[in-house]
Amino acid sequence: MSLPPGLTYLLGAFVHFGIPSTATYVLLNFAQERQVLPVNLPRWAIVSIAIAARPIIAIVSKYHSKWANKRAAVTNGAIIAPYVQESTFSIILELLESLRNGYPAEVLHRWNKEYGNVVNFELTNTPFILTNEPEHIKTILATQFDSFAKGSLFISQIDSLFGEGVFNSDGTFYSDLFGYLPGNLTVFGYRFHRAMTRPFFTRERISDFEIYDRNWNVSVKLARDRLAEGHSIDIQDLIARFTLDSASEFLFGGNVGSLSAGIPYHSSVSKKNTREFYNHPSTPFVKAFAEGLILSTKRLSMGPEWPLAEFTKDKVLPLRRIMDDFTDPLMRMALAKREQDLSSDKDATTDEKEESTLLSHLVNRTQDPKILKDELINLLVAGRDTTMCLLAFSVYMLAEHPDIEKRLRQEIYEKVGFTEAPKYEHMREMRFMRAFLNEVLRLYPPVPSNSRQTTKPVVLPAAGPGQKPVYVPRGTTCVYAVINMQRRTDLWGPDALKFDPDRFLDERVQKYLVPNPYIFCPFNAGPRICLGQQFAYHEASYYLVRLLQSFTDFTLDHGAAGNVPPPAHWKHGEGLKPTEKICPTAHLTLFIKGGLWVRMKELKPESSEV
Repeated sequence: MSLPPGLTYLLGAFVHFGIPSTATYVLLNFAQERQVLPVNLPRWAIVSIAIAARPIIAIVSKYHSKWANKRAAVTNGAIIAPYVQESTFSIILELLESLRNGYPAEVLHRWNKEYGNVVNFELTNTPFILTNEPEHIKTILATQFDSFAKGSLFISQIDSLFGEGVFNSDGTFYSDLFGYLPGNLTVFGYRFHRAMTRPFFTRERISDFEIYDRNWNVSVKLARDRLAEGHSIDIQDLIARFTLDSASEFLFGGNVGSLSAGIPYHSSVSKKNTREFYNHPSTPFVKAFAEGLILSTKRLSMGPEWPLAEFTKDKVLPLRRIMDDFTDPLMRMALAKREQDLSSDKDATTDEKEESTLLSHLVNRTQDPKILKDELINLLVAGRDTTMCLLAFSVYMLAEHPDIEKRLRQEIYEKVGFTEAPKYEHMREMRFMRAFLNEVLRLYPPVPSNSRQTTKPVVLPAAGPGQKPVYVPRGTTCVYAVINMQRRTDLWGPDALKFDPDRFLDERVQKYLVPNPYIFCPFNAGPRICLGQQFAYHEASYYLVRLLQSFTDFTLDHGAAGNVPPPAHWKHGEGLKPTEKICPTAHLTLFIKGGLWVRMKELKPESSEV
């Protein structure tokens, strides 16, 4: 039985502070007994010096590190980025408040505006550096990839939910004497996990839309029935159920069945959600999934002190166990089938034709239950939350831009038809659809910020003419906020804050994107680029095709009780804040607080309205 995070953290802190103090006390007593000291120290003086030993060492070490880093920077012709002039306590409070009530990455945006595009900050002597320079992001993700890792801090913060999966692992073993590290931390590197999962994300696999067809039929019936009652729909909730059921079926071969629970009514209508809705078997899984993501994000905001907020117990682990209750039976069935195949002399390791799900593919590569469960949870988050974000903000943009809705529908009618289900070939032909999705990803990237930790000293290249390289010491967590970078007018042009899919089709592609491709990184880049990138494009395109074949005239229902309007002070903010009609927020991924309540009109099959 492992100790709770808070106690483990305190034990590490006791070792960290206790060893120098104990050693100092013993040495002073020894010197006193041998009469080595020039004066005879009273007991209280020895105790005081011993207690002060660790803080003195920390102060000396800090100033020595700063001196050494400045010297190394000069040697490399680089500079040290300026520091945020705020205390650790102030920064943590600000990040937590922003998480609750702020705009995604707005604290990071303010720092970049105040200090520049590259800025250092510290959380209890743990070094961080923030950048939104595309050249630096290119360095982190690609050109100096081997100099960066997810890092032990990040891995410890999300280990309770993700375990050892493709998103929560590095290429090496980890040991850290003084931080909170779970005992089962990172045995296999990310290369192992990617090699194990990559073969399943082939074109043939991700172009099979039968799963989408089945879940769309359930989804569209729920929407039509609710609209027929005269009520608006939380389409973000509907999309989340569609993507969760589709992802679980693709990954596990077992549908969570969240669509069969129905969709919620907002609280201002007389008709209430049924008992079956609340007690549906999928509800515990869905709730645990959402709460686990929120708690994991709070850990990230608190830096290395996150265990103190979970002093007596790990708050995320029970939620992960609820999720495992769903995946465990499916995993056992897959392992049993493999054993049955082996006992009947069937080659379970090479029979690719029967690997209809990722789980059946994985059990032919490893039979370790923990690896299997962790991998599935990692990929489920990617398969559900990121596509949900893309689709929810796509519908938001359809409601805000009726002209774009008409252009998309016209392309759908021309390339797919009025009622036909889209196929892989159609996806390649719908250029405006891809441009539309890219523009949504530019302004509302599913993962608004990310980080890597340096494994060795790194020199980030000069971001532009007249600028100098930036020196980054070993062990520094490098934070980059693509949501801020992808809205910069100096990178995307003076209309960067305008939603305009044509920027991915006209001369602006050659002017901005082609010369500087790292200004657009919604799926990351380099060796750890998102494995499911094309899967996400296909699923989102499929859903939008069917949605626009079925409905028109999307409008936001601002009167819905579940709707959370933007705070009044956003009207005086910068960027997109003054014009937002909804309240974007984020845990590990972006979503709309309170849901996206919309009204829309049904298109009849015989209609050809554009």
